[in-house]
Amino acid sequence: MTISPGDFDYISKLVVERSAIVLEPGKEYLVESRMRSLLQETHCPSIRELVQKMVREPNGDLKNKVVDAMTTNETSFFRDLHPFEAMKNVVIPDLLKKRESTRQLNLWCGASSRGQEPYSVAMMLLENFPQLTTWKVHYVASDISEKMLARCREGIYSQLEVNRGLPAPLLVKYFDHRATKWQIKDNIRKWVDFKQINLASHWPHLPRMDIVFMRNVLIYFDPPMKKIILGKIRQILKPDGYLFLGAAETTLNLDDAFQRMDIKQSGCYRLREGQAHPSREPASV
Repeated sequence: MTISPGDFDYISKLVVERSAIVLEPGKEYLVESRMRSLLQETHCPSIRELVQKMVREPNGDLKNKVVDAMTTNETSFFRDLHPFEAMKNVVIPDLLKKRESTRQLNLWCGASSRGQEPYSVAMMLLENFPQLTTWKVHYVASDISEKMLARCREGIYSQLEVNRGLPAPLLVKYFDHRATKWQIKDNIRKWVDFKQINLASHWPHLPRMDIVFMRNVLIYFDPPMKKIILGKIRQILKPDGYLFLGAAETTLNLDDAFQRMDIKQSGCYRLREGQAHPSREPASV
């Protein structure tokens, strides 16, 4: 299955129009691999026929399915590990002291994909900071794909998925065995509020955040959109809050309001002094 230049151009324009994610020339292989399951689902013999069907049915659901397939990112439990170590050893202890008077913590995972990252954060918090069960924790996780959000809310994973990065003791403690699969326990699923948010479009109202996980998603946007997203994060991040980006991502030459923290390979950033927005609940952005 090989995609033609014309079909690649059509899908690239569709994806950037609806998600602002840029598929540069050379990513044809990615489109081909992501379309395989969709071709089977729609009974289309080729990408050419898939594109022709979208042209014939411009208002159909197929375009949404193609965008969903192209915006679903690779993920795993406790991916890269270092950010979770930074959370456990530095970030959460610092915030527990600073928020002791209000006993409230706000977190946002901005690209939840299949749910492994937000649930990894939840398990890390419950495992190491059980006192948070008596705090008011507002934990939001979001994604552009409703299909992925449905998977997140269900919280069911294959044996292969739980084998990738999830320590066996946490699997036994926080998951229930369901035939050949594993489902994360209700108390953790109910802790996370999954919302559909298109990072490149209008954001719903969000509270001021103590922690924002925006890992491995900015790499898919062009520089102008990266600047817009970082600017919006700056509006909702508390002055002493923390931003986590992926290992291949940076705020350098994009938003100088952020400074990188010296925590080994964590991708952790803080706002420079005087760069935070006024301490109020922000309007929708």
